[in-house]
Amino acid sequence: MKSPSYIGRFAPTPSGYLHFGSLVAALASYLDARSVGGLWLMRMEDLDPPREVPGAQTAILDTLERYGFEWDGERVNQSQRHDAYAQVINHWLSQGLAYACTCSRKQLEPFGGVYPGLCRDAGHGWENAAIRIRVPQLQYAFEDRVQGNFQQHLGREVGDFVIRRRDGLFAYQLAVVIDDAWQGITDVVRGADLLDSTPRQLYLQELLGIAPPRYLHVPLITQPDGNKLGKSYRSPPLPADQATPLLLRALRALGQPVDTQLRYGTPKEVLEWAIKRWDVALIPRASTLDEARIH
Repeated sequence: MKSPSYIGRFAPTPSGYLHFGSLVAALASYLDARSVGGLWLMRMEDLDPPREVPGAQTAILDTLERYGFEWDGERVNQSQRHDAYAQVINHWLSQGLAYACTCSRKQLEPFGGVYPGLCRDAGHGWENAAIRIRVPQLQYAFEDRVQGNFQQHLGREVGDFVIRRRDGLFAYQLAVVIDDAWQGITDVVRGADLLDSTPRQLYLQELLGIAPPRYLHVPLITQPDGNKLGKSYRSPPLPADQATPLLLRALRALGQPVDTQLRYGTPKEVLEWAIKRWDVALIPRASTLDEARIH
């Protein structure tokens, strides 16, 4: 019986097809949910239409099904959730917690990614401007289930960050917090490239009065040149006919036991075997893993 006391999710972005790094993250989130009889939801993070690859959404879902993954309930698309994001932003604007920013990328280049507050008190109009949330001069920390304690001072290391872009598109940081709360997500399992996004999300959860989920960040799979496997680096998509061997390889990347006899099994048989043996303590406590070293 599946238990709502654990609700996890996988939330791919349709800016390309699933690759091996995506598989590792999907597998970790799936096994973590299913090993305790939890729910595993599917959310398509289609917030950025200009970057979306035609047909990618269908290809992602088809690939997951071919690899044996089964999600609970109907898929949610963030492109259908714009009203919820806008409502929160409008409230924060009216409360003075958020403000309009007209800074260009060129203006911000000298500040090394930390917003210096140039528009904080400028009183710009909300139209044709980015919207930033005011952050406190405070440090936010959490205990990751794999990576351990992580902390970040929002004022010194991030600054006021964008929650709606100048082109009107909503920012990931805002949407993920609102949707995780709306779907009742208790556990977030994702790649370590999002580790330093978590303090920002903790702050937004605090503003919204939301209890934070538990977090588990798995190592990011990198190429030999150090770049992460990802759509921007044209990482090869997952081939449908290699589901079983690639699932086994993903298990090894996560430090999980692998039975050599499984290479003759179906993807669903591999997943069923792995669910019973899932052990978070075996996941490497590293932010990255070189793909070439996973055998």
